[in-house]
Amino acid sequence: MRKKNVHLTIDGTAVTVPEGTTIMEACEALGIRIPRLCYHPNLSLMGSCRVCIVEVKDMGFYMTSCSQKVWEGMEVQTNSPEIRQARRDIVELLLDNHPQDCQTCERDGNCELQNLAYSLGVRARHFEGKRKRFAMDLSSHSVVRDSEKCVLCGRCVRVCAEIQGVYNLSQHGRGFHTVVAPAHLANMDESVCIQCGQCINVCPTAAFVEKRSAGGVWDALADPQMHVVVQTAPSIRAAIGEGFGLPPGTPATGKMVTALRRLGFDAVFDTDFGADMTIVEEAHEFLTRLNAAGASQGDRPRLPQGPDKGPVPFAPGPLPMITSCSPGWINFLEKFYPELIPLASTCRSPMGMVSALVKTYYAQTKGIDPAKIYMVAVMPCVAKKYEARRPEHYLDLPASGTRVPLTDAVLTTRELIWMIKCYGIDFLKLPDGEFDAPLGLASGAGDLFGTTGGVMEATLRAASELVTGKPADRLEFTEVRAVEGLRETYVAIGDQNIHVGVANGLTNAKILLDRVKAGEPFHVLEIMACPGGCIGGGGQPYPPEGYHVLDPELLRKRAGALYHIDGSKTLRKSYENPAVEAVYEAFLGAPGSERAHRLLHTRYTARLPRGIR
Repeated sequence: MRKKNVHLTIDGTAVTVPEGTTIMEACEALGIRIPRLCYHPNLSLMGSCRVCIVEVKDMGFYMTSCSQKVWEGMEVQTNSPEIRQARRDIVELLLDNHPQDCQTCERDGNCELQNLAYSLGVRARHFEGKRKRFAMDLSSHSVVRDSEKCVLCGRCVRVCAEIQGVYNLSQHGRGFHTVVAPAHLANMDESVCIQCGQCINVCPTAAFVEKRSAGGVWDALADPQMHVVVQTAPSIRAAIGEGFGLPPGTPATGKMVTALRRLGFDAVFDTDFGADMTIVEEAHEFLTRLNAAGASQGDRPRLPQGPDKGPVPFAPGPLPMITSCSPGWINFLEKFYPELIPLASTCRSPMGMVSALVKTYYAQTKGIDPAKIYMVAVMPCVAKKYEARRPEHYLDLPASGTRVPLTDAVLTTRELIWMIKCYGIDFLKLPDGEFDAPLGLASGAGDLFGTTGGVMEATLRAASELVTGKPADRLEFTEVRAVEGLRETYVAIGDQNIHVGVANGLTNAKILLDRVKAGEPFHVLEIMACPGGCIGGGGQPYPPEGYHVLDPELLRKRAGALYHIDGSKTLRKSYENPAVEAVYEAFLGAPGSERAHRLLHTRYTARLPRGIR
C-alpha cells in the first residue's frame, strides 16, 4: 500500500517525504548531512551517541534525527548556534575520555570520531581528569579489542547480532565503567566469537582492529635464508585499488602483482589456482556423495586422471554438501551447529590448498627445504589468521622432525595497502605484472570465489559438464549470485534438478541451516560468513567517501570487478586449467587420491567456548 506524504519544514525550507521517514532521511533529501556516530544505515537504530540531535519547534528537548520519524507540520532546525554547540560539547566529552594517540592509531586519517571533531570545530580538550582504563584484549588470533577507544556506539553489538547472528558482544557495567565485551567479560578467544571481523568494519574508531602480521612479513622479507612466497585471494584485486584512490569496482590484478614483487617476494602465486583445485576436489566429493545417495549420474564424470588411472573415492559424507572455504562460517558451524559438521565439505580452503602445495609440490620441484619457505597469504578476511593457526593446517616435516604451519602469515587487504605505501611504491604508476608459474594460472571460475554465489557458480560449471559428459550449455549461473544475502533455486544438471541454497551473513545462513535440520532436502549449500562474501570481508579497505560499510552498492561494484575478470578470460572452467592437470599428473595422482586427501582436505571439530564447556 502506498504511504501517504508528510509535509514539514527544515531550516525554513518546505519538504514533502513519505510517512515513516526519519528526520535524518528528510534532511538528506534536502542535501543536509546531519553529523552522526552510532547510526548505520544497515543496522537497527539506537540513538545513543546523541551527535545527530536537532531542534523541533515546541519540543522542550533536542531530538535524535536518526531515530525520530517526521510528522505533519513538523518544523526542524538543524544548525542553530545552540545545536552546533551541543553537538560540539558531546564530541568534546567523548574526546576527553579517549586516548590521545591519534598519530599512532590504526585509524588515523580514517576515524569517524576524528572526522567529527574536525567538522564540528573541536580544537582543544577542555576537561582534564580521570579517563577510563581497560586492558587490551589480545587473546584472539584475528581481532584485537581496545576498550579504551570505544565510544559505546553499539555498532559492533548490532552487527554481531543482526548480521552475523552470533550475539557475542554486549555492554557491561554502568556509567564510567561501561564496556563492550563478550558474555561474563570473557576475552575474545574464550567467547563465541567467530573472528569474522565485521565488528572491525563497523567500528567508527579503533576499538576493534585486526591483529597485525606485517612485522613478521617484513622480517621474513629481510632474511636472505628465507624463500618468501605470497598468494592473493580473488577479492583482493577487486578492492585494493580503493586504498590508492581508484573507484570501487576497478580490477587491479596486474598492479597488485607488480607491487608484491617490488616488496621483495620471491614468488607471487594466485589463490585462484587453489580455488580451481577446490572445485576439482569438491566436485569429486559432491559427485561421490550423490552416488552414495543413490542419485543417477549417467556417465562417470571425467576428472583429471593420474598414474593410477582414476579417482580414488574416500568415505563420502551425506547431503546436502556445504561449502567450507569461509573460516568464519566454519567457526560458526563448529560452535553453533556442530551436529551439521558431517555435511561440510572436507576440502581445505583455496588458501590452505595453495599453502599445502607450496610447501610440498613447489618445494620439491624447486629443491627448497620446506622449513625455509615462508608462506604469506593476502586475504580479505581476518578469520584467515585464525584458520592459519588451526592445528589441522600444519605440516609434519619428517626430515627434520619439525611441524610447520602451512601458512606462516596472513595479511589483510588493509595491511597490504599499508605495506605498499610504507615501502614508497606509487601503486597507480605500476605496470601490470603476471603471476608466477606453476601456481599462478587460474580460470575465471577461480576469480568468482571472492563474491557470494561464486563457489556455487564455479561448482555448477564443473558439475554440469562432468555429470553429462557434454560441454556445458552455459557458464554463467546468475540465479545463484546473491549479494542481497540469501538465494535459493533449482538448477538442471543433466536429468537432475539440483536444489541449491546460497547465503552470506550468518543470520541468513541460519535460515538455510534450520531448514536442513527440519529435514528439507537440499543438494548443496554455499555459505559465506561475511555480507556479500569475501568482497565484504573483515579485512577489506574501509569504504571510500560516498559509501559505507555493508553498502550493497559497494559490494556490487566489487563483485562486478570479479565478474569482469572472469568474463575476460578464455579459461573459465576449473577442471580445464592445465596447471591443475599438471599438478595431478606429476604429484597428486587424481582427485580424491590418498595424497590429495591428505594434503588438500581437512576436518572440523565441535568447539564449545571455554567458559561453557
